[in-house]
Parts: sequence; C-alpha cells; structure tokens
Amino acid sequence: MSRVQLALNVSDVGEAVAFYSRLFQTEPAKRRPGYANFAIAEPPLKLVLLESAGAQARGSGVAGALNHLGVEVASTDEVTAATRRLAEEGLATSTEQNSTCCYATQDKVWVSDPDGAPWEVYTVLADAPESVTTPGHVGDSACCTSTASADQPAAAACC
Repeated sequence: MSRVQLALNVSDVGEAVAFYSRLFQTEPAKRRPGYANFAIAEPPLKLVLLESAGAQARGSGVAGALNHLGVEVASTDEVTAATRRLAEEGLATSTEQNSTCCYATQDKVWVSDPDGAPWEVYTVLADAPESVTTPGHVGDSACCTSTASADQPAAAACC
C-alpha cells in the first residue's frame, strides 16, 4: 500500500479536523494535542494536521500553509529501495531510522524539490503513546518542520 501524504500547518486543529472530517467523510485515525492525522481511503491520502500559531499560506493570510509532503509505504524495504532509487537519480537524500516523532516511530528518507519543498518516503513502524516526549515531538519547534535549503534536503521534518 502506498499513498501520498499532505502535512498542513493549521491555526486551530479542532476546526481543521471538523472541516476535513466533513470534506473526506471520515474521522481522524489519530488525534493528539495540536495534531491529527487522517488515513483517507478515497482518494488514498494521509492527511496530517499540525497546529501552529499564526499558520498562514505565504502571502495569502489563509491558514493551512504547507508543512511537508510524503509518500507512505508499507515497509522499511520500500523505504530502502526508494533511498537507493533517489540517490541513483542524483538527488540528495537524508535518512532517518527508528525515528520517533509526531506520535509514531518511523523509517524514512527525505529529499527536497528545487524550490525547497520537503518530501519524505516513510513507513510507520509503531504507534507512540501520547505521553512519549522525544526530539521532534509535536510540542518541539523541530517537529514536522523543515531545515531544507536549495542544496540540502529536509532532515528535521517528521510525521
């Protein structure tokens, strides 16, 4: 199973959950303070909402700015294959193994598009309890944010 992930910064996760629940006719698969994710069957999409004070799309004044993009895959083997393929294509990659962030433990590889938009190919290894506080936890500024630049892939994002 593969599906595209879209991670959005939202100013009020409760309002965003209400909207996206109606839009996609489904409830979140996971809900934590300041965080929600949806596993949407149709269209196949992993939608992640990250509460961020003052979240706005660049220049628009509209909440919901892009946080990062991703492709969820079924296994670490698929992440490894993606890492190899992306490197063979000449893309700079950054990998994370057994990384706990945003309430899940994951293996992942990161690349950035020419404009710096961070993309991850990842698999979820396990759910992490709400009580787990790790580097990159939703409460940390480093979680689900990118340190990408034009010549350096995103390595600090998560979800």
